[in-house]
Amino acid sequence: MTATEIVISFFVVAGGFLSLLASIGLIRLPDVYGRTHAASKSTTLGVMFIMIATFLFFLLVQGEFVGKILLTIVFVFITAPVAGLMIGRSAYRTGVPLWEKSKQDDLKKMYAKKTKQT
Repeated sequence: MTATEIVISFFVVAGGFLSLLASIGLIRLPDVYGRTHAASKSTTLGVMFIMIATFLFFLLVQGEFVGKILLTIVFVFITAPVAGLMIGRSAYRTGVPLWEKSKQDDLKKMYAKKTKQT
């Protein structure tokens, strides 16, 4: 096994592991806020690692530079966390309750002030 194959294999396995963690988080976490956290963080890194492995495979093994894969990595890096943030914010603003064992609600004071001003 060459060094190139080892590096590519590492990225594929790490990406698959992070995607597996995200899937477990979606099933096991108790509320929408934890689930969006698992989906946005772990899945973003998992997809990015797999796309890096794909880019390296085409570059180092096939000898082709595929810029579209780099653009995919950039767009996933930018859009997935923002989408998770927006889903969590929308859920909070529409009144989706936190998990009953949650001890701290950092946004409660901020949104209480905004509703008093308007």
